[in-house]
Amino acid sequence: MDFIYQILPEEEHQTVDQYLKKQGYSRRLIIQIKKEEKGILVNQNPVFTSHVLLSGDQLAIHLPEEPPSNIEPVPLPFPIIYEDDHILAINKPTDMPIHPSFQNYDNTLANSAAWYMKKQGLPFVFRCVNRLDRDTTGLVLLAKHQLSGSILSSMVKERKIHREYLAAVEGTIEKAGTISLPIGRLPGSAILRCIDPVHGESSITHYEPLAFCQGLTLLKIHLETGRTHQIRVHMNAIGHPLPGDYLYHPYFDVIKRQPLHSFQLSFSHPISGKSMELYAPVPEDIKKLFPSFFAETLAIKKESY
Repeated sequence: MDFIYQILPEEEHQTVDQYLKKQGYSRRLIIQIKKEEKGILVNQNPVFTSHVLLSGDQLAIHLPEEPPSNIEPVPLPFPIIYEDDHILAINKPTDMPIHPSFQNYDNTLANSAAWYMKKQGLPFVFRCVNRLDRDTTGLVLLAKHQLSGSILSSMVKERKIHREYLAAVEGTIEKAGTISLPIGRLPGSAILRCIDPVHGESSITHYEPLAFCQGLTLLKIHLETGRTHQIRVHMNAIGHPLPGDYLYHPYFDVIKRQPLHSFQLSFSHPISGKSMELYAPVPEDIKKLFPSFFAETLAIKKESY
């Protein structure tokens, strides 16, 4: 894939290296591009990254080819919310891991994405920007090439991708609030997390009640940080666990999986800079817990971007 940049007056006197870093190219990606015979062209001439750019110059960048991901293509559900040449947003179903792992070789989102790309005859490298637990539904963002992946990864680190979830929790929560409790790995476990004031990482969850029904509260949750199992651990810590959570609260009378749905992602498009707001439809098993709310309110928007 090629990218063409027209150097503006206010951008001149930068080196190619400086310019590319400002466009979001990672150091690793720049090193890869330098190895390409025609990876960097200024006015159609090969140059080094130390070349100084002038106003009116045309800078052409050719992204190197990558070896495809060694992931088996499998025809699994792959509901697309948004797609262009640079990114792909999926509404991940429940009971679907993100990556292949032990005992999960061919039932993951990566397998489904590999099948989708294979059908189009396109090369496939799995670049997952945000991750969800196996039973959590909702928006997962994939980068379709190295540059969008590099930029989106930086945006995640800089907390420029805003995520909102819907969660059903036990008990009644009447007021909005914030949970700021550090989360760390539970000693002796490779999977479980816990509140760990000594060794845990800073973890911040904002929540707002939306509806109440039969001893449950529907929350809109905004994550300021993105720790493993953050919502599940934080809500359990304040006495409002998610029912159906097989790890932290295995109570399955009202729902058979944790009622957690990533329903909104807000971010700037990695290439165009356009403001993006993506919404994933709420699954039926969560709607059934709050039938009146979902029948009457327009609070949960349809997909838009």
